[in-house]
Amino acid sequence: MSNTKEKSTIVLFSGDLDKAIAAFIIANGAAAYDHEVTIFFTFWGLNTLRKDQAIAAPKGWLEKMFGWMMPRGADKLGLSRMNFGGMGPKMIKHVMKKHNALTLPQLIELAREQGVKLVACTMTMDLLGLQEGELLDGIEYAGVAAYLGDAADARVNLFI
Repeated sequence: MSNTKEKSTIVLFSGDLDKAIAAFIIANGAAAYDHEVTIFFTFWGLNTLRKDQAIAAPKGWLEKMFGWMMPRGADKLGLSRMNFGGMGPKMIKHVMKKHNALTLPQLIELAREQGVKLVACTMTMDLLGLQEGELLDGIEYAGVAAYLGDAADARVNLFI
C-alpha cells in the first residue's frame, strides 16, 4: 500500500457563483479525504479570487474596462442560470443561509485552511490586466505548465 496522497485538480474557468461554489465543495471534500488539491483559476474564474475593494494599479484603458466590467470577488459573482438581474445570487445566498450552508467566502477560507492550493493563471492575468495586488493574499501564480504538472499526477481532473 502506497503512502503517497491521492491528488485532485480543478480548473475553474467559470466566474459563476454556483459553479465556483461547486468547485470549492468538491475541493474541500477531496481535501477532507486527504487528497492534495489544486484549483487552477483561469479567465472568468479569476474573479473568484479578486479582492472586494478596488486596488490602484497602473493599467491601460482596455485593462481598466475589463476590471470595471468584471465582478470584484466571490461575493459579487452572478449565477449561471436564473440570475434575474442580480436577484438570483441573493436568493441562493438566502437559501444557503437558511440551510446553514457555508458561503463561497467561507468555502474559500476552509479550502485554504485545509491546504488546497489556489493558483491564478498568469497568462490570463496578463490578458485581462489583473495584477497580483488585486487578488487575494497568499495564493500562488503560475502558468499552464505548472497546472499540467499537477494534473499529470492527479487521479481526478475537473474542468468547471
